Amino acid sequence: MKTTLLAGLPAYGLTLTDGQADTLCRFGELLLEKNKVMNLTAITEPQAVAQLHFLDCLALLAAAPFQGRRVVDVGCGAGFPGVPLKIAEPSIELTLLDSLGKRTDWLREILPQLGLEARVETGRAEDFVRTCREQYDIAVSRAVARLPVLAELCLPYVAVGGLFIAMKGAMAAEEADEAGHAIAALGGKLERIYEYPVADAVHRAVLVRKIKPTPPAYPRAFAKIKKNPL
Repeated sequence: MKTTLLAGLPAYGLTLTDGQADTLCRFGELLLEKNKVMNLTAITEPQAVAQLHFLDCLALLAAAPFQGRRVVDVGCGAGFPGVPLKIAEPSIELTLLDSLGKRTDWLREILPQLGLEARVETGRAEDFVRTCREQYDIAVSRAVARLPVLAELCLPYVAVGGLFIAMKGAMAAEEADEAGHAIAALGGKLERIYEYPVADAVHRAVLVRKIKPTPPAYPRAFAKIKKNPL
């Protein structure tokens, strides 16, 4: 896992200390151990964990400045991309948000073992935002929902001038086009689609800049977001 991780970093112009690499690999070991009793990941081969989880997430550090930023990982699941980002850039002030208590309980348990400090919250994105609206520099999310839906869940967290980063697949450009109206209505502007190599594939992240406050009517209840995306 460590060999694969270190071999992949130069493609993004990134480096890790030996301690950071060891911490990431320890996170991977804890993930695979817990996965035996709780469904956290479909990726169970150590080399694939390094490529498809760690390198995929760390590549975001080459897409935008994260140093000292307040970051919320919306729908973090088993901690991706938030935990790898925090390990590689300790100055991040990180909030991990997920609606499933079993996942957040596990994250609260293992973060101290990794020597990491982060706020871990259990809740739905459209509800938790009431406590921290427009208080983050960056909102990140990985494969949670299609972009018109995800934009309404994430952009309300972002302060004006900040970024919403959605990790997407081969259809990133099509989703960005589909979400154009939603992004504008929520106070955002598409900045670019960042492409980066992972293993033998090209992965993509949609970067949206927050240019004005999100109207107070958003986000709506999830049932309404899902039924009638902006």
